[in-house]
Amino acid sequence: MDPNQNSRAHTGWLGQLPKRVDVYEVGPRDGLQNELRTLPTRDKARLIDALVSAGEKRIEVTSFVSPKWIPQLADAEELLRLVGRREGVVFSALVPNLKGLERAKDAGLEEAAVFISASEAHSKKNINKSIAEALAGAREVTAAALAAGMRVRGYLSTVWGCPYEGHVPVERVVDICRQLVDAGLYQLSLGDTIGVGTPRQTEGILEALLKHIPVEKLALHMHDTRGTALANALVGLSAGVTTFDASIGGLGGCPYAPGAAGNLATEDAVFMLHGMGVETGINLDRLVEAGEIAQELIGRKLAGKYLQAALGEREKKASRRVQSAQT
Repeated sequence: MDPNQNSRAHTGWLGQLPKRVDVYEVGPRDGLQNELRTLPTRDKARLIDALVSAGEKRIEVTSFVSPKWIPQLADAEELLRLVGRREGVVFSALVPNLKGLERAKDAGLEEAAVFISASEAHSKKNINKSIAEALAGAREVTAAALAAGMRVRGYLSTVWGCPYEGHVPVERVVDICRQLVDAGLYQLSLGDTIGVGTPRQTEGILEALLKHIPVEKLALHMHDTRGTALANALVGLSAGVTTFDASIGGLGGCPYAPGAAGNLATEDAVFMLHGMGVETGINLDRLVEAGEIAQELIGRKLAGKYLQAALGEREKKASRRVQSAQT
């Protein structure tokens, strides 16, 4: 096999699939910022430790947004001191502006993430900026981060739909993505912020983007609000996407759909990928342990289907052992 084709190793009716993918864990940031309860810093560090022990190598741990806007993540510096550096593991954080970037650099981060919306209404509601203003800010942060030797990732929200505008033109998505790539971002994470995406729509979005942007620069950040996150991820996988954002247990939620499931659950994605012969480097049993810790810390059951199935099987086995001991 040509070593350059290493990422396209599996064949079938889906076509060739990547041999290996990266799972980009966003639970400690994107998940916890949607929780009403603010966890103690030591508990966040415990969760991150469990994710690293499961084999996760790319983890977004916090945000350097003003604590006034996201009080749940006000302890960014303290958290990074607690978790320290881990060999082979990249910790990243959301960085909204140059002030946030300075905090991230002082905390020793090697990777920053900027964020943009593909919808004018969402951009205004979310950060009180137009898309053009947000792009200018992202370019400014990116240039400064690159000059400091950091890598920069970008999030593009509402690609599949906006809670205020509804349909988002794919031409606008392509234009924004091209500008972000030109700014020097190493990767763009495309977000289905409200979980309205369907597989055919995902196929169309990727088809339009791949005419202008290499597939290795794209990641998918799917929300499971309507149960289609895995289906959309599978479309991305078949198109050659090799990075998928996910959150332990599906931690988090969509503020525009109260009570609905939020992020694609990490363990659901890993179970599917391993079952298809796609490597992740993640230990699924230990991922379940991390999910159990996450549930314990936030005080409720999480939406991840594999997590609940695995914990249910464990309870059944424990019950059988008790019954067997009593007979």
